[in-house]
Amino acid sequence: MQTFRLSFFVLFISVLTFSFNSGAYAQSKSDAFVIMIDPGHGGRDSGTPGTGRYKTTEKDIALDVSLALGKMIKQKLSNVEVVYTREKDVYPTLNGRAIVANKKDVDLFISMHCNAQPGKKGTAYGSETYVLGTTKNKQNLEVAKRENSVIALEEDKEVYKDFNPNSAAFINVLEYTQEEYLDHSTKLARLIEDEFQTTAKRKSRGVKQNIFYVLAYTYMPSVLVELGFLTHKKEEDFLNSKKGKDLMTKSLFNAIEKYLKYLNVNTESVVFVNETPKTETTPLNAIEFKIQIAASSKALEPKPYNFKGLDNVSRIKEGKLYKYFYGNTNSYQATKQLELEAREKGYTSSFVVAFKDGKKISLDTALKTLPN
Repeated sequence: MQTFRLSFFVLFISVLTFSFNSGAYAQSKSDAFVIMIDPGHGGRDSGTPGTGRYKTTEKDIALDVSLALGKMIKQKLSNVEVVYTREKDVYPTLNGRAIVANKKDVDLFISMHCNAQPGKKGTAYGSETYVLGTTKNKQNLEVAKRENSVIALEEDKEVYKDFNPNSAAFINVLEYTQEEYLDHSTKLARLIEDEFQTTAKRKSRGVKQNIFYVLAYTYMPSVLVELGFLTHKKEEDFLNSKKGKDLMTKSLFNAIEKYLKYLNVNTESVVFVNETPKTETTPLNAIEFKIQIAASSKALEPKPYNFKGLDNVSRIKEGKLYKYFYGNTNSYQATKQLELEAREKGYTSSFVVAFKDGKKISLDTALKTLPN
């Protein structure tokens, strides 16, 4: 039973890089507050084409707004880093987007999309912002079905075999393991919808819940934004216009700025708690790399029978969670083989974690200390 339970936890829990404290922000890593912006779709996946009156589709509008938002954040907020899942017309897989977000240890994940109304009515309009959750209705299900349907276009469908929103066991574990982030995700979602109403003067359809792959597998506060309906002619015109994109971008920026203030993040000078002291050089033997394969609120013995036969598994406790790691090496190159071994055992969401003198540090920081 423990092994069955852990197989679900592997899919939903990863590193918590900072703890939330009802408005207090504490960060133990030595870099800035990191926001990942995910322009939905891309490449061969155009997303919704809208009414067909424009050459641009959902993927184009999502990318335009995402890049504009990132640029505005970089210009106006100090000590806030922006990263993207894509910056041009390419298609990152859903699994790939989630893996990158987790590996980069981001603090906030925002997925950008445009909506569509099934059929030919074209009467629905307005923005929606989704958080991960199981409160669904027919219309919400249509949105989730459409956004998750790109899995069918991907070559490696094996990585999605455990993604089953219709499974009671899947939903139960999802609710249990993702509750850490829901309050903060919902806070940001409400701020976004409020800004769409006040700044962009758009109709808000509210904050909603559903099970989207990119929200289920990213382990930080995360939201999926539907900017508006491209099947509604006037809204499609608005979202294709420079004015419309500018207003939506400004609304999103305002919401993010308010969210950071809510967390007490000083965007002028972020104060880090327990920051690793900086040194000119770091001895090579002080850096260790391990593969995180799982996390759980349960303290499991790091024995092979609990981890699909993997030995050399270690465990640490961070906050309320126990983190489980496979292997231990001073060579970053050697982690490729360790990660391959973990993935072959079924830990498809595993990733490399770095330690310095027994304390976890960001992977980027660790790699910078290694000789070229």
